[in-house]
Amino acid sequence: METPALRRSMLALALTAPLLVAPAGQAFAQPPSVQWTSTPYSYDVQKPHNLPTSARYKFEGGVHTMWVYDYDAPHTPGSPTDPRTELRFHQEYTSGQRAWQGEIFIPSGVSGPTVVQILRENRPAGTRATDIMLNVANINGGTLRKDSNQVIATGIYNKWFTIRIEHTAVAGGRGTTRTYYNGSLKLTHADEGPANRYFKNGVYHHGTGRAEARFRNITYWRQ
Repeated sequence: METPALRRSMLALALTAPLLVAPAGQAFAQPPSVQWTSTPYSYDVQKPHNLPTSARYKFEGGVHTMWVYDYDAPHTPGSPTDPRTELRFHQEYTSGQRAWQGEIFIPSGVSGPTVVQILRENRPAGTRATDIMLNVANINGGTLRKDSNQVIATGIYNKWFTIRIEHTAVAGGRGTTRTYYNGSLKLTHADEGPANRYFKNGVYHHGTGRAEARFRNITYWRQ
């Protein structure tokens, strides 16, 4: 959990160096049958390569605000990927149980971005680049869904809601992800198989116009 002292020290940085966040003192909205432990995490802020971090990211009052436009440059020069402003977690893993949890706020009208994902590197050829992507669509008062078809929640605009993604990764095999919305299990599905992976949150924009998301009370868990 981000403490006031930590927030002040983070704001003093130029936001170019990796950032470290201390663990929460108590379990937070965890399933009662599972013993998870909150652990420290660190991250880089990824943003359009030709802009300073402050042009697309701010951290004030315990809230990470990230935004990006459909015309923005990719994270690295020449990349074919969509524009993004994201926190890229340094905690990489190939097996074991990990979880990301945070409160998210999406302003009305935002459509197209991925706000949380598990990205896969060093994966077998021909396999998908992510184990899960939670995307926002401008329908039914704001809809959060896995990819473009599996609905997690509707009516999400202009309010804080809690997302928790639990992942059990299996070395050499397929594991399982579970997605919770405000403490309620909404989706269980198999991951994409062996890979080195890590969590990201922010706005990875596949839509048009401006995409914005805000995050607070981010925690990282292991079991």
